[in-house]
Amino acid sequence: MAAQKWRMEILKILTPFLEGMKEAGASVEVFYVKRLNIKPCTGEFYCWNREPGQCYIDDDMQSLYPLLRNTDILVLATPVYIPLPGEMQNFMNRFIPLMDPILKWQDGRTRARLRANARIKKVLLVSSSGWWEMGNFGTLLRIVDEFAKDLNIEFAGALLRPHANLMVENKEKAEKIFKAARQAGHQLVEKGRISQSLLKTICQPLVSEKKALSV
Repeated sequence: MAAQKWRMEILKILTPFLEGMKEAGASVEVFYVKRLNIKPCTGEFYCWNREPGQCYIDDDMQSLYPLLRNTDILVLATPVYIPLPGEMQNFMNRFIPLMDPILKWQDGRTRARLRANARIKKVLLVSSSGWWEMGNFGTLLRIVDEFAKDLNIEFAGALLRPHANLMVENKEKAEKIFKAARQAGHQLVEKGRISQSLLKTICQPLVSEKKALSV
């Protein structure tokens, strides 16, 4: 029940955001990794050394690879776990077949990049949390930022909704948040970026920290 509740909370932000992308002319496909059979990466680097670009694991990820290669913007949507759901971690780890094994040294780190046949240019995070503070997103933000850098693509920002469960009790502010999420989706497609003002509207406090802790 608790997991179902948090999936519903994040959909309240994700749905208007995707609607905004569609209004701006984007073609959007949604996949729920929770419902797919995506096994963990075995770390053998078969896809780099033996059959470059080909993963030998026979599961639902095989049907996603062609779609991912032809995606311009990748949106990762997940509630905050510790630090994120295992299914999402499996999905992100299985990106290795899309990565070129030619490594480079950049800003003190070893980095890879996407293969020439993969056209993802941006990754964006949509996340919700039950805790009041924005700091609860810290680990998840670092993971997605590292993910983007290892693919050599732009981390286009994050729509973050702390204490998402309190939106029900703050309907006026919630409507402003949903409107901002829709505008953010439209902006991302039309302008290639999302304004900080919209991101701040989406993550605005609904109640004081003291009141949140007393709920």
